[in-house]
Amino acid sequence: MRKLQFTINEEYDKKQLKSFLKNEVGISSRLVKKLKRSEIGLLRNGEHIRTVDLINYGDKIEINIDEGDNDIEATFGELDIVYEDDDMLVINKSPLIAMHPTHNHQGDTLANDVAGYLQKKGKVCTFRSIGRLDKGTSGLTLIALNSYCASSLSKNKIAKTYYAIAEGVYNSRGTIDRPIFRPDPMKTIRAVGENGERAVTHWKAIAGDDKRTLLEINLETGRTHQIRVHFSSLSTPLTGDRLYGKEREDITHQALHCGKMEFIHPVTKEKISLSAPLPDEMKNFVNKMQVK
Repeated sequence: MRKLQFTINEEYDKKQLKSFLKNEVGISSRLVKKLKRSEIGLLRNGEHIRTVDLINYGDKIEINIDEGDNDIEATFGELDIVYEDDDMLVINKSPLIAMHPTHNHQGDTLANDVAGYLQKKGKVCTFRSIGRLDKGTSGLTLIALNSYCASSLSKNKIAKTYYAIAEGVYNSRGTIDRPIFRPDPMKTIRAVGENGERAVTHWKAIAGDDKRTLLEINLETGRTHQIRVHFSSLSTPLTGDRLYGKEREDITHQALHCGKMEFIHPVTKEKISLSAPLPDEMKNFVNKMQVK
């Protein structure tokens, strides 16, 4: 159970609690409905309060959020935790691990290891990843530990910076604005095509040689496989990308890494800025390159 506590300011004096919950705290109507069904979901000065009740300046409002259930099998792999508090985990995900259990991955995913990590701390939470990284992609992965933070983080912008190595020569900076669609609904592969959804990728060359380039990338849109599809569509697939390029012996995954993340914490309202270094196999390529 996650307990959030607030003190009513003058702006909400003599107003209904639901106004404070929506406009000040930013709680979704769905979560409010769940809180109303619990005797301890919404408390004022230690006593139950309805959302239609008037609140007063100085009232102490307590919100108790059920962190959810988790039927995912707990495993106990090593996690590279970059940030942790009562509301979230940020993990530097290995490129060799998938995010969620699927038909092909049972008991060997990030969700399994997070369940095991929380279990050791005596916590049970629904696995709520804010965005996802493909298997083969490494880097910062944000996991909300309760539904309030999940809803808030999903609605507000999370600034992410990716780093990728493309099999081609790029200089300066540029933008790829090409729509992406799913040719076969039974397969995960995507492609560029006029009948797709708009997809925009901004890139900046950081280092390179006569064969490939290290790029810093920011996404304007968030389509599935967007970075991989866009660079493949220019005949410069990401190094090691088996799906959109070709397999290599000197790298076990596509050279794509979420290296920076910045967002406003839903509870503390502080700006959180995090970073994670490139995985070793990407570093090996970069160490041979010239700075742009």
